[in-house]
Amino acid sequence: MGKHSTHLVWDWNGTLLDDITAVIGATNAAFEEIGLEPITLESYREMYCVPIPRFYERLMGRLPSDAEWEVMDEAFHRHYSEHRIGCGLTEGVEELLQEWRLAGRSQSLLSMYGHEELVPVVRGYGIESHFIRVDGRTGPSGGTKALHMERHLAALAGVAAPEHTVVIGDAVDDAVAAAHVGARAVLYTGGSHSRGSLQSVGVPVVDSLAEAVEVATRLVA
Repeated sequence: MGKHSTHLVWDWNGTLLDDITAVIGATNAAFEEIGLEPITLESYREMYCVPIPRFYERLMGRLPSDAEWEVMDEAFHRHYSEHRIGCGLTEGVEELLQEWRLAGRSQSLLSMYGHEELVPVVRGYGIESHFIRVDGRTGPSGGTKALHMERHLAALAGVAAPEHTVVIGDAVDDAVAAAHVGARAVLYTGGSHSRGSLQSVGVPVVDSLAEAVEVATRLVA
């Protein structure tokens, strides 16, 4: 397992964890607290972007005030924690992770979910041992992934060279973060974005994680 083997950096929410229904439920609960109308899954996928306040701007027609943002952010995370309990891993995840590890290849997990919450959640789903590193967001929520990706790969120096790394995620921001560090990306349609939104960034777009792994092996072969 050396630096010239393909390394996968997996996203968590909407990728390994099939939690889009929990995200929509929590988002609508946050909207309700400041008097916004609920949003459908289709509308969410068409309009979602980061930083998150810009997503809210698309829905509200203006950026939320600092006070509104604090209310919505707190409400989202509070309601998400309740909704997530009923969510399972995306179909085939356990087998994909195990097969990749048993083949002698490395993989890690980087999420914008808070680090202190992420680690026990991943452990609870029984897949932590498949990763050589698990990192969640540190610092305020609502931002972008690029600098977190930079730190993540710096911590994996000697194991995961950026030019041999493929990021698998469900958001345009995953592709942006990959490009920031010189890695490649494959985007999965089962999470936060519509297919059209994902295709706009010019990286491979797939409908299953099995296909994502297959494409990833070709990207850096």
